[in-house]
Amino acid sequence: MDRLTSAAVKAKARELGFDACGVAPAADHPELRFFDEWLERGWAGEMSYLHRSADRRRDVRRVLPSACTVIATATVYNTNRPYSTESADLGRAHIARYAWGDDYHDVIGGRLQALLAWMREASPEPFDARAYVDTGPVQERVYAQQAGVGWIGKNTCLINSDLGSWLFLGEILCSLPLDTDSPALDRCGTCTLCLEACPTQALVAPGVLDSTRCVSYLTIELRGAIPDALQSGIGSRVYGCDVCQEVCPWNAKPAMSDDPAWQPRRAWDQANLASLSGKSDAELREAMRGSPMRRTKVAGLRRNLAVALANKRNAGL
Repeated sequence: MDRLTSAAVKAKARELGFDACGVAPAADHPELRFFDEWLERGWAGEMSYLHRSADRRRDVRRVLPSACTVIATATVYNTNRPYSTESADLGRAHIARYAWGDDYHDVIGGRLQALLAWMREASPEPFDARAYVDTGPVQERVYAQQAGVGWIGKNTCLINSDLGSWLFLGEILCSLPLDTDSPALDRCGTCTLCLEACPTQALVAPGVLDSTRCVSYLTIELRGAIPDALQSGIGSRVYGCDVCQEVCPWNAKPAMSDDPAWQPRRAWDQANLASLSGKSDAELREAMRGSPMRRTKVAGLRRNLAVALANKRNAGL
């Protein structure tokens, strides 16, 4: 039997629901080296796990020593709902669209495991492998770029010229010597819309994010109070932020997904601050079940709602 090919893996990935798939070499790519400097500048904030895993994040071969290649996948999660670039409607509870549906860790993780199981059956030789969906010490955007899936934009998101940037990334590290793809080329050009639109000026330079100022960090990762100086920039965003993606020209006509997994849950679908604030802890906890929003927990969501409601009052609404 002939060896398993990259083309066969990509075809199976599409069959399983992935919208893009590429293969990158497991190597010490230059882009990986900025991570240490980023940590030294304190831009990881309270995300101490990034410091603990820094050594492994420098090269996937420190995660899987036998790794030869990285299979990078991308899945569109954009759904047919109106955009909300401006927060003029301070009565609406803005939630990052990746969190509207089911937990991507579970859904994409299951599909990656299905792809890996198929690979083991199809390969005439045994191999080592590990699959991750935003859960392991892997700088997945770097490998996705090296695999030709897209380029890392000035907003630090991976952008695919055909699909846009509303993408879940996943990867399989493996010891198979698959044929690799050419890296994607940067196509942001001179555009700086994302840097200019960031409500808290968290994008300190093209492709450089100070997480401690980012609305997503402040509303999801940060424990405790949101700094007073940054609260007005939160607007009515109660979980994450999509502004830097919504203003991106590559998302002017993005790909849409009709996958049931990503459709908005009733509790979050164009919800307003008053209705969410009025829900009991039990109701919020039930709405969060199997959702990415479990990460902030009920206490974190209530903190975010309080900030958003204060912003609304301060605006005289």
